[in-house]
Amino acid sequence: MPERRNRHERTPKKHSWRRQPPAGAPAPAEPVPPATGHGKPVPVPAGNGTGGSIVQSALYRDGRHIASPGSLAETFRQLRETAEGMAWIGLQRPSEAELLSLAAEFDLHELAVEDALEAHQRPKLERYGETLFVVLRAARYLDAPEEVDFGELHVFVGRDFVITVRHGAAPDLSAVRRRMEADPELLALGPEAVLYAILDAVVDGYAPVVAGVQNDIDEIETEVFRGDPEVSRRIYELSREMVEFQRATRPLVGMLHALMAGFAKYGTDEELQRYLRDVADHVTHISERVDGFRQALTDILTVNATLVTQQQNAEMRALAEAGFEQNEEIKKISSWAAILFAPTLVGTIYGMNFHEMPELSWGFGYPFAILLMAVVCVSLYFVFKRRDWL
Repeated sequence: MPERRNRHERTPKKHSWRRQPPAGAPAPAEPVPPATGHGKPVPVPAGNGTGGSIVQSALYRDGRHIASPGSLAETFRQLRETAEGMAWIGLQRPSEAELLSLAAEFDLHELAVEDALEAHQRPKLERYGETLFVVLRAARYLDAPEEVDFGELHVFVGRDFVITVRHGAAPDLSAVRRRMEADPELLALGPEAVLYAILDAVVDGYAPVVAGVQNDIDEIETEVFRGDPEVSRRIYELSREMVEFQRATRPLVGMLHALMAGFAKYGTDEELQRYLRDVADHVTHISERVDGFRQALTDILTVNATLVTQQQNAEMRALAEAGFEQNEEIKKISSWAAILFAPTLVGTIYGMNFHEMPELSWGFGYPFAILLMAVVCVSLYFVFKRRDWL
């Protein structure tokens, strides 16, 4: 391993990616860097230097916890003074000044620092010299709203440091830290062991999500065949979550295979190799389950659309039958109304009290009127009967 002073004596890179202030706006004040033991200034976060976004900073040697510095500057100083030590720095949504101080101290690549600041990155594994930059998408299942919450984690892994940058609630890295501190032999393997533990925690966190999604799919299947009108919306929302889940898990398979391909080149410990292969197996299994969920949801959506179409056809058929029956009743009513209209018309005309009306004094007038009414009614009856209106 090269001497630590070689890393600190490098010329700091110019971070050209930093945002420029608008035209006419005053330039932001730069924090005043304190002098270090090497005569090279190290930037510190603006403010009191305690690092408000620092979740935890600790130093380890031979797998044992030896110090918990309260600021980044103190972490840098103690790491330089500790032979064969390792720093594990945890940040959550850090400021630009904090990441710049880490970039200057550990010679982090400006593209990796920019990704860690911006977040919203796809899972990936990049190597910049002796530093690994890993982006992970963690997930957790929320029981109350029955949905999947995704978090983003950026990990910088060097020869004597591990830096984690969290954007979200998941994963719980404090549990990872406790696990590693309880296993000094594993922690003594160095930063790669910490990276393994983080990967293992992220992948293990997928298991409750898979179980929760499986339960949701079972419930959706029941709702589909029960005819729940809200099930289509639930299928769509769960399908969107599975797309996000697939984007989080599928790249991990390639990332872990890339790590395994470098075992011989970078001299990875054999025990650590076995652990990483186990994580790769779990990721492959999870990825296959997620692919199965997407296919199952697609099939359920198709079945639901078919059932909805069948229900709509049944409703349309019922409406058509009701309309036909109603039409038949209207025909009958209209037929009888026409039959009764004929005698009503004759009786109404001759019921008018006018003295000068033809046939008023005719002796056969009454029988003739009755006969006329009967003939018209019978004729109309047979006409309507022939047309199946009666």
